[in-house]
Amino acid sequence: MTDHYAALGLASDATLADIKKAFRQKASSYHPDRNTSAEAPARFRAVQAAYAVLSDDARRQAYDDNRRRNLLDSPIDTAREIWQSYMQQTLQDIQR
Repeated sequence: MTDHYAALGLASDATLADIKKAFRQKASSYHPDRNTSAEAPARFRAVQAAYAVLSDDARRQAYDDNRRRNLLDSPIDTAREIWQSYMQQTLQDIQR
């Protein structure tokens, strides 16, 4: 499961204004026209997908419900996925 909040660097209680601001910043930094890194297009698409879900109230509610359900159904696997996603993003941010 992709963590849309991590893709935008936000906490799960972020407001719509926070989401828009984070999207603009991340999209600007990962846009393939501005960033020549090989991973920039994939990161840009992840940021776009995260914004599409989190900026729509109904889609965000469904995503949050699914996130909570997954965490409760398989907490170890979900925690491992979240941790790996976080560490991968953090290591990529450090390398830049």
